Amino acid sequence: MRTIYKIPAVWIVAVVFFLFSQSCEEYLEESPRTVFTTAYFETPQGIQDAVNAAYAYQRYIYAPNGALALFHEGTDEWTFGEQPYNNSSGDNLQHKECGSYTLTSGNGAISQIWNNSYPAINLCNGIIELAPNASGLTEQQLNTILGEAHFLRALFYFNLVTQYGAAPLDLGSGDLRLNTTPFFGFNRLPTDELLVKNYQAMIDDLTFAGEHLPTMKEPDNYKLTQAAALHMLAKVYIFRHYTLAAQAGDVDSAYVAAMQLINNLGTYGVELLQNFADVFKQGNDYNTEILYAVERISGNNVNNMYLDPTGIGGYECQANNNFTPNYQQAIGGLSLIDGRPLPYQRPLRKIAPTKWLTMTCFADKVNDSRYHGTFRTLYRTASVNEPGTQAYDDFVILLQENGFEIGDTAWYMPDTQEEADAINALNVRYRVLGPDDWYTNQNRDFMMHPALIKFIDSLRVTFNDASGRPYPVCRLAETYLLAAEAAMILGRNAEAADLINVLKRRAAYKPGLNQAAVDARYANIAVTEADINLDFILDERSREMAGEWVRWSDLAVRGKLYERALAHNPDVTGLIGESTGKYNLRPIPQAQIDAINDPEREKFQNPGYSTVTK
Repeated sequence: MRTIYKIPAVWIVAVVFFLFSQSCEEYLEESPRTVFTTAYFETPQGIQDAVNAAYAYQRYIYAPNGALALFHEGTDEWTFGEQPYNNSSGDNLQHKECGSYTLTSGNGAISQIWNNSYPAINLCNGIIELAPNASGLTEQQLNTILGEAHFLRALFYFNLVTQYGAAPLDLGSGDLRLNTTPFFGFNRLPTDELLVKNYQAMIDDLTFAGEHLPTMKEPDNYKLTQAAALHMLAKVYIFRHYTLAAQAGDVDSAYVAAMQLINNLGTYGVELLQNFADVFKQGNDYNTEILYAVERISGNNVNNMYLDPTGIGGYECQANNNFTPNYQQAIGGLSLIDGRPLPYQRPLRKIAPTKWLTMTCFADKVNDSRYHGTFRTLYRTASVNEPGTQAYDDFVILLQENGFEIGDTAWYMPDTQEEADAINALNVRYRVLGPDDWYTNQNRDFMMHPALIKFIDSLRVTFNDASGRPYPVCRLAETYLLAAEAAMILGRNAEAADLINVLKRRAAYKPGLNQAAVDARYANIAVTEADINLDFILDERSREMAGEWVRWSDLAVRGKLYERALAHNPDVTGLIGESTGKYNLRPIPQAQIDAINDPEREKFQNPGYSTVTK
């Protein structure tokens, strides 16, 4: 039976007291009806509620609106879309500031990860400290609970450190200790020493998790396993290699962790799927390639904690909607799509692909199936209304008057401009847009561009709903990429090419082709050791993982953000002439700075960002 992770009321109350960025006034306004003590951690039900709450907090980090901006926009892959371009209010302004690098400490999006990580970390601290005292747990149950808490704590810190830099380990009661009283300090200095401790804490946590979590995951949920721990351990080692906290042996350790998983797929019950598109196919969410995903339950708004699933708030999964263009756009007064049919998602138009991603990175759209497994390029006439209703019948008549039937092509975005020109020369009735006409913030005639389809959700309750699908965080394909990167750094380019070619061979596969055809496609995209360098690996990460919550940190931590964003994204105007590298980190949120009980609060802000102190 699928596990549903929701935050029990007891933890909502308790965690409020742990959030050190809360102001004193906010703290005093809390009026809990019941007082809970840490003794609840020491009961089997209490400790399991705590673990479920720690899992559930991941929903605030993975796939809500503000965090989508942080992880994607302003990179070589993604920019802000038409709505932020035209409307500079509310969350649209947050997207535009992230995408253009005009960020300030008051930007609402940057608070998304910050404000929701520390309560969860403190919760994990409590689980780790007090779970051994919980009576009635078997040794296996205790090991699993502790492994989950160590892994989740590492993952929360990973996102904090890669976005903001050094992150406090001491929340008021000592490093990695449970804090149960309001705390208005900020144990972040000196940041260089703290960063070393941050990475070591993550490595220690993930090592522990890899030794105590179950070996295999269950078939219908994403409770954590050793495979996910090995994957994240490899990733943390690779990332530390690129920072000032680097230690000798980091790359060797990353390679060992990744290859332990790759060489023992059967032991861990994981494998790559044959068809790239099937990894993200709805209904196949619990497949063997996804090692860990943040769970949401389709159509279950209560347990997804969606007070308003049509809203654009703090934990709704908007990965299905934010990358969607305006397929409702009318031309000559006629829209060929009536309303917002569930398969096409809500056209929020917050995030758009760069032309580099769609046309240069995915230059080969014939032999590599990942482009069409990543993007929608075809829309058919459809209606949000049910057949038999008056609204549906009226739309059918309107289509017929203009030479269309339900199901006819409405919008088509061919792979090349030449193909688009050839089709348009036939005077077809439907809308054909070649790459020259796809929306960018420099070319706004049509509000259409290829739409990310990895996370589409056709089982939502209403057409404006957020998604209830699990959101992948750790995927085996990335494990191969991490192993390849480690091999490259170690000077073993031939081995790196072999690892990448595993993914290339999968990319050549297309359902319906015979083996000879697949082999021919693979021959056209396979790589050799001469192709391998960091830029190539970053390109391959885009082809494999576009839209999967990794790109901004991929570039920033590896020191490639400025170079690649400036080369491939014309909207990153704030990076032009910026020489201090400040945008490799986000600003510490202003609310956090204001809450610190220190007359020299500005010293806690990241370099280059101005801080308004009280």
